[in-house]
Amino acid sequence: MKIFSSRPVLLGVLAAASSTATFAFVPRTTSAAASASSTRSFVSSSTERSMIANIFGLGGDPKLVTPSAALPGRSQKMANIEGLRHAVLGNKLEEVPDGFKVAVFANGCFWGSEKGIWRLPLGGVHSTAIGYCAGFTPNPTYEEACSGKTGHTEGVRVVYDPEKIGFVDILRWFWEAHDPCSGMGQGNDRGSQYRSGFYYFDDEQKDLIEASKGAYEKALSKDITTEIAASSDYDQYGGLWYFGEPYHQQYLAKPGARPYCSAQPKGVSLPSYDDWCPFESEELREKHRPKLPESFWAKHAPKKGCSVVSETNDPISESSY
Repeated sequence: MKIFSSRPVLLGVLAAASSTATFAFVPRTTSAAASASSTRSFVSSSTERSMIANIFGLGGDPKLVTPSAALPGRSQKMANIEGLRHAVLGNKLEEVPDGFKVAVFANGCFWGSEKGIWRLPLGGVHSTAIGYCAGFTPNPTYEEACSGKTGHTEGVRVVYDPEKIGFVDILRWFWEAHDPCSGMGQGNDRGSQYRSGFYYFDDEQKDLIEASKGAYEKALSKDITTEIAASSDYDQYGGLWYFGEPYHQQYLAKPGARPYCSAQPKGVSLPSYDDWCPFESEELREKHRPKLPESFWAKHAPKKGCSVVSETNDPISESSY
């Protein structure tokens, strides 16, 4: 059993419980330098109480902060993201080549969520990035997002070539790689910053997300709590997406990385695309038909226990399935 594996570390929480003095959130990293450089102090006794309750499972599911109560944030973008290249795929994180598409989702600790996607085969994934999405605070830091006071959830941004890999392939991985019925959290990680969500950029993405949700809900025989919303809903708060700190990007591919993943895959497959495809138009049905064959899923589908942390970092070879 994994005890107190979520953030902040237990010592910081216990210190907060015994005092009204400031306390620090410590990032999920084994790097002391990264922790020291990115730790930020907070003095909110309400945050202290909520984090303690989350760690010990007290007080029911955490609530999402309201926009009016969210931290103010800042106008400055995350430092050192411009020009940063993907540690595995080599492409710039910010760029979106002509004809490529973007998908943004959240399904638990972003370390494992990101790795599962960058490993997809066929050369269709241009880049993945870790960040904070669907919140109310402009340009949040990791520590602020962890406080639950920004409204963000830990997310993954995927830039992909729709001619090589489909939105439905990414969507299927998303559903099968976590427990979408777990409310405000995944596994030991509890809080609104770990809630499941998928955010659409056009009506076709919306229809696919909602139709697949209905199909997966039936397959699981349980209500799905995944948040589904338009990217444009967050324009009033500065935007849907903010990049996370460089030390979080492709974290699980870096030397000395802590092999942590909070997602709880259920081992249940999303039903066949033809069973739930929302489009009557043959053109749209074929446009979004999955590129990955069933042989891929038979060999490489997410397994219970978030096994992606122990997989190799390179994209999966087509010859393997």
